[in-house]
Amino acid sequence: MSDNGIQQNVPLAGYSTFRCGGPARFFAEPSDGYEVAWLFDWAKDKNVNVFVLGNGSNCLISDEGFDGLVIRIGKNMSKLTSEEPEDGRVLVTAGAGLSYARFGNYCVEQSLTGAEFACGIPGSCGGAVFMNAGAYGGETKDFISKVTYWNGEQIITIDGSQCEFGYRTSLFEKLNSAGKTAVILEMQAILSKGNKEDIVALTDDLRARRTASQPLDVPSAGSTFKRPEGYFAAKLIEEAGLKGFALDDSGAQVSPKHAGFVVNNGGRAKASDVMRLIDYVVEKVYESSGVKLEKEVRLVGSFGG
Repeated sequence: MSDNGIQQNVPLAGYSTFRCGGPARFFAEPSDGYEVAWLFDWAKDKNVNVFVLGNGSNCLISDEGFDGLVIRIGKNMSKLTSEEPEDGRVLVTAGAGLSYARFGNYCVEQSLTGAEFACGIPGSCGGAVFMNAGAYGGETKDFISKVTYWNGEQIITIDGSQCEFGYRTSLFEKLNSAGKTAVILEMQAILSKGNKEDIVALTDDLRARRTASQPLDVPSAGSTFKRPEGYFAAKLIEEAGLKGFALDDSGAQVSPKHAGFVVNNGGRAKASDVMRLIDYVVEKVYESSGVKLEKEVRLVGSFGG
């Protein structure tokens, strides 16, 4: 990769499912781990910060954008292959930039069971591993056998048992939170063969349940808050009288369909509008229940503290 592969002042709203946010000072889409490493070296030489972006389905990007280098792990790193080891199960290898829904659908096509829940998750495979994405009783950790990632010095591969998966967290998320480098490049999943009709029926059922209960037709970042231990965030928000609530006419609103989602009606709200509403919900839920909600959505760029 060369400097020619780095763009400047690239608007990021279109790379976020919230459909808001300012530009990246620098922006690049690498094709492999070696280009990722080169980009980190480039950023170090230029003394600029780096943010690694996947499908943008779990982040809120500041109106000011990101004053550094955004490395987008996307279509250039979205390979998808499978092979059958001797034990009769199937090994599926997916690039970190591949749509997680596409991974799930591929498993369905191959009559593989265990990844049906992934068909409705809007993120990338890398993001799914990073946050141990899950739904309807299934989690990414259930089938991960290996993960390849860049640790800031070298490209390494570790077993799924070493990934420290937990509720919406992983080794990679923990390293990132500690200010260390962990860029997921590829995942390997081991899944078993199943009955195609049963797999399709379950996938259709989960898709119907998701469509009936979630505001899929409105820009959002999915579940805005983590599930507090012993509670459900949506129920706490609804009990605080905030389902369907909006502070103003900016477009930012607590979804009237699912209180756990903050949505951006018409994509017209700014990130600051969304953030004000999130903070308001946290405050009111705490006043109502004594439970402090934690954001599941990641903040990118500056939000003024």
